Amino acid sequence: MYVERYGTGARTYFGLHGWSGDHSTFAPLVKYLPAGATMLAPDLPGYGGSRGSRPRELAQVAEIVATALEAVESPTLTLIGNCSGALLGLAALEQQPSIQKRIERLVLIDPFAFTPWYFQLFLVPLFGKVAYYSTFANPLGRVVTNLSLRGHRAGETDLTHSFRRIDHTVSYRYLEMLTGIGSIDRWAKIELETDLIHGARTFSAVKQSMGLWQRMWPHARVHALASAGHLPILESTEELSRLLFR
Repeated sequence: MYVERYGTGARTYFGLHGWSGDHSTFAPLVKYLPAGATMLAPDLPGYGGSRGSRPRELAQVAEIVATALEAVESPTLTLIGNCSGALLGLAALEQQPSIQKRIERLVLIDPFAFTPWYFQLFLVPLFGKVAYYSTFANPLGRVVTNLSLRGHRAGETDLTHSFRRIDHTVSYRYLEMLTGIGSIDRWAKIELETDLIHGARTFSAVKQSMGLWQRMWPHARVHALASAGHLPILESTEELSRLLFR
């Protein structure tokens, strides 16, 4: 798995990008990275520099992420999951419970706790795949989709920009894998210091998810970023950095 490294400090932040992202998802945070810290940002299997790997099952992805986490040599490790990257990080901790002892803190950014109906539509036999490709692989479809989601983004943010450069076969398979995760209660036994960060203008499903995450982890702290939608890293970078690098 390709891993981009920013900084050389001992305190390490390991960031997993979301459904259509890559390591560059975390690039806006770099200028706020403390002098004594390192940000490790991998490309998940099938994305970016890791395109040579095209896993078919969630367990394969979890194993690859777990192996990458095990290889991190740091006395203080924070695991960051952006959107669906949060679910993949938790799946890795579930598969290799021993890694939890090495992690100081979890930071989940705009994470869904369930698959909303509008994503499930893309998996309906015959109709779903056509709808997916029309929405995300087609340039006009991306423009229309981004315009229709203006209430869930800040300013000129393009929620579909990252879909221009991905392998859509890989992206669609990840959607199938993520939908198959089921209830987040499978991770109830993961007991780590946790921050849940979301944009105040994000999708209602993410806002509903905050209650589900907190019900499972009563100790988790929830932070709403007033100026952000679904992409807090882009839309509220400085405020997010204060929470992340506190």
